[in-house]
Amino acid sequence: MKLVYLSGGVGGARLLSGLDRIMPAGELTIVVNTADDFVHWGLRICPDLDTVMYNLAGMAHLDRGWGLQRESFAVFQGIRALGGQDWFSLSDQDLATHIFRTELLNQGQTLTQVTSILANALGVRRPLLPMTNRAVHTVINTQDGRALPFQQWFVRERAMPAIAEVSLAGEMEDNPAVLDALQEADAVLIGPSNPYVSIDPILHGIQTLAVVRTKPCFAVSPIVGGKAIKGPLSEMMQSLTGAPASAQAIADHYATGWGLQLAGLVIEVGDHWQSPDLAVLETNTIMRTNGDKIDLARACIELIEEESAR
Repeated sequence: MKLVYLSGGVGGARLLSGLDRIMPAGELTIVVNTADDFVHWGLRICPDLDTVMYNLAGMAHLDRGWGLQRESFAVFQGIRALGGQDWFSLSDQDLATHIFRTELLNQGQTLTQVTSILANALGVRRPLLPMTNRAVHTVINTQDGRALPFQQWFVRERAMPAIAEVSLAGEMEDNPAVLDALQEADAVLIGPSNPYVSIDPILHGIQTLAVVRTKPCFAVSPIVGGKAIKGPLSEMMQSLTGAPASAQAIADHYATGWGLQLAGLVIEVGDHWQSPDLAVLETNTIMRTNGDKIDLARACIELIEEESAR
């Protein structure tokens, strides 16, 4: 079975660590949101791509969920002492990734090519694809009338300003490598990522969305007991839809909002939601250990295989 996995940052990367351990070579391709990308200190920063890449390389900081293990922040502290921008912290080893990425991009290589070079250097053997080679950006339009780039809203403003709308700035262009992977896929799995800022940007690709709509789609709910496992998703859902966060709201977002053939949804034990239109699997979706990641990955694959056999 060939599977394309759509991922944002921390939650998506954790489940991906489990999938990577159990899926045979050649059966898993990862497509990652790049609308969180931005330029900081003159460098191209790709937060979701790097979080996924570091997790697959076994280098991610497990407690934080982002960044690298055993890191130091000497350069960041130096920038702060000089009066530079210090609202977004970059660690020393991580800076090497951003410096090398920026150098390769400035030489004319695409983000797909650069990501492959970086991933291979770190020992990642799964195809890791940015959703687009173009620079596009999530914009948070706030209820007080501001249009904030996502990282400024999320990190600098600590996700505090109430949201009126989420939009995508820039000229989205489908990544040919993503289209090829989707055409060959038997199914699409959407990770437990924030749908508005991690998955929706991927689906803004016109051809990407058209192909995804032809595939059986499965999703893992990032909502547990009416709250997001991590991040501001539950508050975003309330602001944007006027309804409480729930597994059903996640399913409706993808099936109704984007027209996906949602065949299955994985939800947390105790959320107790059933649908006549898709298979709902209750299992542990909170990934505290490597065992949790593997168990959830197995549950997802078993659901996909069962529904695909029908």
